[in-house]
Formats: sequence, structure tokens, C-alpha cells
Amino acid sequence: MDMSTDTGIALYPEYDRDRTRVRRISASPKTLPPEPENIDQNKDLSPRMDGQSWVMLIVLSVLWGGSFFFTEIALVDLPPFTLVLGRVAIAAMILWWVVLLRHIDIPRDPKIWLSFLVMGALNNLIPFSLIVWGQTHIASGLAAILNATTPLFTLIIAHLATRNEKLTRRKVIGVLTGFVGVMIVIGLPDGIVPAIESSMSSNTGTSVFKDVFSLAPFAPLAVLIAAISYGCAGVFGRRFKNTPPILTAAGQTSASSLMLLPICMMIDTPWHLPFPKTETILAVLGIAAFSTALAYILYFQLLKRAGASNLLLVTFLIPVSAILLGVLFLGETLALRQIGGMAVIGLGLAVIDGRLIGRKGNPRKSPA
Repeated sequence: MDMSTDTGIALYPEYDRDRTRVRRISASPKTLPPEPENIDQNKDLSPRMDGQSWVMLIVLSVLWGGSFFFTEIALVDLPPFTLVLGRVAIAAMILWWVVLLRHIDIPRDPKIWLSFLVMGALNNLIPFSLIVWGQTHIASGLAAILNATTPLFTLIIAHLATRNEKLTRRKVIGVLTGFVGVMIVIGLPDGIVPAIESSMSSNTGTSVFKDVFSLAPFAPLAVLIAAISYGCAGVFGRRFKNTPPILTAAGQTSASSLMLLPICMMIDTPWHLPFPKTETILAVLGIAAFSTALAYILYFQLLKRAGASNLLLVTFLIPVSAILLGVLFLGETLALRQIGGMAVIGLGLAVIDGRLIGRKGNPRKSPA
């Protein structure tokens, strides 16, 4: 049976059609080959997380957990779209610099750049903008809880759009358990707060945030839409399996920057803003270099190894990482409730991984 695609890439890209000559893996993000048609829809065939994948997931959660700290510092001086543009634009410059240093071929096919554009919208433009805007109206705890719904939406989207990441009882139980753990860790949120809004209006001199408190009730919905967008991005990003992760990260952040530039110019009018303080500049550099550039290299590598459903479990670990970073570097106290919530999150992850509830079918191992 010929399992090759019309593009000439075989199901196993190490070999060509006659399976005798080694094929050089292309750096172009070709669409993944079709799954075999005889897959049992009731079997869980998603890749299983190995030790290296778990380490990568934890490191990614630390990088993204730190982004909340950087964001709160930067929002004092910068409006949301300006901050997001600075984040992705600086990250793109860092990533392209590394691409050039490593002599990675830059794709020229317009279809590839269109894919980068879609990925940039789903993974950067929409969620970054909505979450940062939402943080100006709701407590960070509520934003984190709503963001933790990402795995729930990812399970549904992956079930509808893929053939090997199907919804199973084990996954549903594990994700719901992890979500409860996040709620325990964070506690009851304070809800809608106008504090950041009034601070930004006085400090930035821009009129964008004046008289917009009426939009505050939509802030929770905005963060939920961001979570859905993250889920769509995880599934869409499967097509970049044969692309170097750093190239995909560079492409999507570049596309995001181009889309954000006119929006930022129209809404934030950044040329009217006072020059930001030193701590604000350092926060933007930190969120760009660590929470975006480095984080997205890990993101696409982990997506390739473990699939979308497993990758976006990182949103359960982000609140844990953020709290532990506060304990280690800010002298904050770790409450008993938070320790209990972390244990519940760990239980949920163990269920999802199949360690407590067996996996139905023959799971595929993560690629080495």
C-alpha cells in the first residue's frame, strides 16, 4: 500500500518511495501525511509523554509562568497592544538571528508563510492581545483559572480535527481533575477590577483606556476565547512536524508582528507615550527572550514529540510555576491550600498520562 502523499514525502520521511535511499528531511512545513484509514476511533493513539517530554513541559511552564510577572511590570507603562507587539517583534529578531547563525534554509513557498500567518494569529495575536487586555480588567487569579481551560478546549478540538488524538474517559477525568487543582491553587478570584485601567490612563497619557469600564464584563469571555485560540493553534501546528522548531517559532512571531503593527498604531498611538522606565524595558526584554523566543522553541519541539493534547497541559503547570517562582525569588509564602492544589494537579496529570487509569489501545511512544 502506497502511504506517500502527493507532495512526495513518505509516511516515514527517512526513506523515499522505494525505501532504499535516504531522503533528506525538508525544512518546509508540509502538511502531515494522512493517517491510516483503519484507525479504531475508540482507541487512544496519542503519543505518550516520556521523561524528556515531561522535563520540557515543566521548563515551558516556568518560562510562561514568568510571563505574568513581566506583564504586570510592563503594563504600568505600556498599553496592551504595544506590549504584545514589543514581545513578539523582539522575539522574532532573536529567533531569526539564531536561524541565520545555524544556517537553516529559509522557506520561499508562499503557502508556508500563509501557514505561519495563521499560526501567528492563533498562537500570538489573538490570545496575547485578549489575555493582556483581560488582565487590565480582571484579577490575575481569574485570568489564570480561565486560561487553564485551554486543555479542555484542546481535547474537543483535537477530537474533532484529528484521527489520533481522540477524546477518552481517561483524558476527560484527568483534565477536569487538573482544572480543579488549578482552582484550589489559585483560590477564589477577586473578579473584575478597574485598578490597572485607571493607573494606565494616568501614566501613559493615552485615551484608549478611558471610559471603557463598560467593556470589563467581557474580559472573562476574552480570556476564554484566548484559551480556545490556543487549542486551535496546538492542533493547527501539527503540520509543522518536519520543520525545525526554531524556524516555525521565527515565522509565527514575524507574522504576528506584521499583523499587530497597524493595530498597535491605530489603537495605542505609541508615539504619544512617555519613554518607559528601565524596569519596564527589562520586563519587555525578559518576556520576549525567555517567555516567547525560548518558550516557542520548546513549544514546537514538544508539539512534535507529544501532540497537541499533551502539550497544552502546560496551562495546568503555569500557576504552579508562577507561585513557586514567587516563593523562591520574591519571598512569598506557600500556603497549605496551594500545596494541596498542586497535589491535585499532579494527580490529574498522572491520570492523563495513563499511570492511574490504563490507556485503551496501543499508545505510540514519543519520538526520541
